[in-house]
Amino acid sequence: MAERKPKVALSAVKRTRRPVPNLEAPELERASVSEQKINQFRKRRYEAIHAGGEPKGRLGARARIDLLLDRDSFVELDLYARSRAAGFGMEDRRVPGDGVVAGFGTVDGRPVAVYAYDATVLGGSLGETTAAKIVKVQELALRDRVPIIGINDSGGARIQEGVAALAGYSDIFFRNVRASGVVPQISVIAGPATGGAVYSPAITDFIFIVRGVGHMFITGPEVVRVTTGEHVTFDQLGGAEVHGVRSGVAHFLPPNERDCYREVRRLLSYLPANSGEKPPYRPTTDDPERADPELQTIIPASPNLPYDMREVLIRILDNRELLEVQPFFAQNIVVGLGRLNGHVVGVVGNQPRVLAGAIDIDASVKAARFIRFCDAFNIPLLSFVDVPGYLPGTAQEYGGIIRHGAKLLYAYAEATVPKLTVITRKDYGGAYCVMASKQLGADLNLAWPTGEIAVMGPEAAVNIIYKRELAAAKDPDQRRKELVADYLERFANPYVAAERGYIDDVCEPRETRRLLVRALELCLNKRVEPPPRKHGNIPL
Repeated sequence: MAERKPKVALSAVKRTRRPVPNLEAPELERASVSEQKINQFRKRRYEAIHAGGEPKGRLGARARIDLLLDRDSFVELDLYARSRAAGFGMEDRRVPGDGVVAGFGTVDGRPVAVYAYDATVLGGSLGETTAAKIVKVQELALRDRVPIIGINDSGGARIQEGVAALAGYSDIFFRNVRASGVVPQISVIAGPATGGAVYSPAITDFIFIVRGVGHMFITGPEVVRVTTGEHVTFDQLGGAEVHGVRSGVAHFLPPNERDCYREVRRLLSYLPANSGEKPPYRPTTDDPERADPELQTIIPASPNLPYDMREVLIRILDNRELLEVQPFFAQNIVVGLGRLNGHVVGVVGNQPRVLAGAIDIDASVKAARFIRFCDAFNIPLLSFVDVPGYLPGTAQEYGGIIRHGAKLLYAYAEATVPKLTVITRKDYGGAYCVMASKQLGADLNLAWPTGEIAVMGPEAAVNIIYKRELAAAKDPDQRRKELVADYLERFANPYVAAERGYIDDVCEPRETRRLLVRALELCLNKRVEPPPRKHGNIPL
């Protein structure tokens, strides 16, 4: 048995304590009155910003403004404004901001005014205080001559405030009209805009409706069902496709909100801040002398075959960039913004691919409004003409094509900005007069060798001029072909007009960009003094 090892005696550990000095708790300094108020301010500001809660399924008002403006540039006004309404429980529903976020900021470093309805506060409905906030930024934009953008997501007038809400809308409409033609006005429909709320966007220069989200209508589907018995959905009654394709109310149909605000920023890049400025110039690397050989053969051999006028436009503009306006409405005419040697230009062109480029009611209204916008904001106009005339038919006559067609004529004649015209092919009848002819004050009128300038098409002209001769001919069809060929050779060309000075030059298509650049540079300082008057009376 192994011996046990003896236990080792352990000595006790002697603990020593260090002397602890006398410590006294520091005396806490009381926050100054200023610091107390700053803390109170921070708390109140946080509560005001988050008063409406988080929106469900779509962006909030401030998030929308942040997407639109340059980072950290937004300065908010009237954050603490509250409704003063009484009755119907409104005393307990006075939320800071009162359903709209308003202020100013910058886009690409350029100042703009902006407001966005907050749908989380009483459905974004408009009351007296809401209207007062919007009117304040409208007045700011007009006073400081900056563009204004309104983002709409509102249930309409606040019923609880009665006539005060209606008066608020009238105040807004009045400022819209005062600002028209002075500063650019842009509307974004990112939710409902119903009843009287649709008229403010309707007065503005451009309307963006976000697909699947934005709606505009005077009366909603339920009212329509009760009054007419017609069953329609929100989209069928006032969705983006309705107003972008059929009614022509909307100008742009972005697929989502993020793309929408990018497109608004792009549009603003072409626009001056106000009517007293020239549009922003951007130097380009695109050679102003550039010739495009493909333009030489873009016109089909047969005068009855179509081609895409957009192809002509983008081959002449800088970097082949065109911001088309209302691309899905009245597609027989193309309007949009681009640049020529760095200078912003508005472009109008007949579209032979749709209705052969004939002008109808919708095309007249679309182009006339765009031309007047360009004229108001000093944007030169380029017109590309291939038009067989006004669209015939009872539907057009009953719809007032005479009155509506005169709007286009009026707009071109009234415009005092540089006006440059290129006749690519057909230019017949009254449409010759209307589409920026020399007699309407165009500064330079060019024609391609394929240009056909006449009172009407050769077939119709021959049938009228040689009616008796054709009736007496042994072979009327053969004789008609001979007469049409003779008419084409004698009249359906640009040289008769050029002989009289109605056309300044006949040029090769590939040289068009070079000639337009030189003419535009000459006309940039154009000055026209219209006769003194209060205003004209356009045939509305």
